[in-house]
Amino acid sequence: MTPFGKTARFLFALSLSAIFAGPVSGEEEDGWITLFNGKDLSGWTPKITGFPCGENALETFRVEDGILKVSYDHYEKFEGHYGHLYSNLPYSHYRFRLEYRFTGKMMSDAPHYVNLNSGIMIHSQSPQSLGLDQAFPVSLEFQFLADEGKGERQTGNVCTPGTNLEMDGELVTQHIVESTAPTFPADEWVKIEIEVRGNEEVIHRVNGKEVLRYQHPQLDPEGRVESSEALIKAGAPLQLSYGFIALQAEGQPVWFRNIQLLPLDE
Repeated sequence: MTPFGKTARFLFALSLSAIFAGPVSGEEEDGWITLFNGKDLSGWTPKITGFPCGENALETFRVEDGILKVSYDHYEKFEGHYGHLYSNLPYSHYRFRLEYRFTGKMMSDAPHYVNLNSGIMIHSQSPQSLGLDQAFPVSLEFQFLADEGKGERQTGNVCTPGTNLEMDGELVTQHIVESTAPTFPADEWVKIEIEVRGNEEVIHRVNGKEVLRYQHPQLDPEGRVESSEALIKAGAPLQLSYGFIALQAEGQPVWFRNIQLLPLDE
């Protein structure tokens, strides 16, 4: 049996109950709930390729000076150890915001596209349902990019590992859909927000301005990514209306702060 069999079915059922239980409690400001306490990784679960779920291998994710950092100073080589830090609860209707900035250099043996590249995943499968060597969760990614000095490289795109989406009533199956955001220097703090309304609509915002909008996120039924095919066989619905949020670590050091979520009515 694949790692997505009985475990996946259980997690889907568990996720449904968790959605309506509300987010993890934190300090609230105008309804916004703090998901990162600035002290430790409470409320979050790491999953790094090649390591068991819950193991923060080589301290990839750490908290220093109130900032959640993706760091590779304990790595000799990257060797495909893609990582994600998952919220402990899934969410359906919400606004999620944080600030990010890049720092340092990418791992020398990581793929070239990793340079000044990170992001957050939404509507993600649970970390417990990932295969041991699975690099990316089936999800939709709000991609973070920064200037490489080679021309425009806008942030705020959407990437679709194992998923598809719709725009203006048309099915979109390409892996990356570009936003209208500007290009930012690597060392600049950038404010992002993503508004998620279940399966209805997703909106990307950068520094308060809308840069991308799409509808009906869904699993890819063609099975172009093996992990999405496994989820479908395990009984996952094609239309994605909820899922986990995950911060990405794919070979480039990056910092996150002011991580907050605002629940929305359905």
